[in-house]
Amino acid sequence: MEIDFNKSQHIYFMGIGGISMSGLAGILLSRGFRVSGSDRAPSDLTDMLEKEGAKIQIGQRSSNITDDIDLVVYTAAIHPDNPEYIKCKELNLPMMSRAEFLGQLMKNYESSIAISGTHGKTTTSSMAGEILMASSLDPTLSIGGILPSINGNIRIGNSEYFLTEACEYTNSFLSFFPKYEIILNIEEDHLDFFKDLNEIRTSFKRFGELLPNDGVLLINADIKDYGELTKDLKCKVVTFAKGSNGDYYFSDLHTSKEGYSIFTFNTPSGRTQEVTLRVPGEHNVLNAVAALALADILNLDLTISAKALFSFEGAKRRFEYKGNLKGINIFDDYAHHPTEIKATLQAASTYPHKNMWVVFQPHTYSRTKAFMDEFAEALSLSDNIVLTDIYAARETDNLGISSEDLKNKIIEKGKNCYHFRTFSDIENFLLQNCIPEDMLITMGAGDVLKIGESLLGS
Repeated sequence: MEIDFNKSQHIYFMGIGGISMSGLAGILLSRGFRVSGSDRAPSDLTDMLEKEGAKIQIGQRSSNITDDIDLVVYTAAIHPDNPEYIKCKELNLPMMSRAEFLGQLMKNYESSIAISGTHGKTTTSSMAGEILMASSLDPTLSIGGILPSINGNIRIGNSEYFLTEACEYTNSFLSFFPKYEIILNIEEDHLDFFKDLNEIRTSFKRFGELLPNDGVLLINADIKDYGELTKDLKCKVVTFAKGSNGDYYFSDLHTSKEGYSIFTFNTPSGRTQEVTLRVPGEHNVLNAVAALALADILNLDLTISAKALFSFEGAKRRFEYKGNLKGINIFDDYAHHPTEIKATLQAASTYPHKNMWVVFQPHTYSRTKAFMDEFAEALSLSDNIVLTDIYAARETDNLGISSEDLKNKIIEKGKNCYHFRTFSDIENFLLQNCIPEDMLITMGAGDVLKIGESLLGS
């Protein structure tokens, strides 16, 4: 089915409260479409969409599906046994995955930008979005997190520029139509779908093959054997890296007394630009290099781009400062993969504190089982670790593991680790054990942020 985005239609979103789905719904509302949908629970995103005119049902029931719907869009979390899915099939309604719908939307923009990688997609997309806006390009943005400068995850622009995150899970990004791509990194993840790292690399290779002859692939040269992914591509291939083995790279990295990262951005032409980042960590410096490289490829003013990055204070749930409770600084972070956890905790260690406490919510049984040792190693960078139960997300099989298994691995490394079944038990434990000048980080892709917000009275 080809969608005519200039013709108003009734589009129904199954899982409309998701960060990406809500963004797509917002774009349609701005174009005069009739938008409805459903989700398991209300949220700030569903509330925002309802204010903009969407009709949203809480709870997914067959009665939500009516025969006046022109197209149904569903997320990867929707399975064939879902009552709405079954009803759509009975009514023979046109259906499309979120990725397929996003891909069709991208066809409407001459300069579509897709930012991919195992880690850093939201931060890099946010940085690139800030640069595009500061450069007066009036872009449309679809961010996988809440960007404070646009007060949401979506920005409706009126230009040829469209920027979105591109996730490899279920090969969803293979439905896209980008002109510019960024591949930040490639590691093992989503092993409930992919067989191994080789299969993941194959997916990213196919992603690069989507680019047209006049397109550009910007890829991290530190990815092992990245040349295997780029050979025979018809588009232009440009690299970035930590060191000078990339076409674009950073040098002279140091930290100011305020905790800011200051570095020199180097271009293939030999031009340099000093950059100051207010978000911590070397991983964010590399994210910034990718965003700046994109800006240079688009012939944008690097001085303006650097100023845009200095104003960037991070997307929501990316080492986000939540507040202070009786002298305890509370942060929240979305990290749910060992590499992300390690990067966040290394960055957090540069902040003044007495003891670091991490409340970690493991995300999915398959990921926890696959990276049990790596999770234990990464979390051991904290002084004290508190574990919630595993957040199942889309999974139903616990694979015979629990947070107790991870707790035992961490204790074997000589670290203090605790596991509680309920958030209220965790909150009571923290109130009894954290002391002034401690740092507390809630961490995970589920709802663990509620613990810090509850402690702060949010």
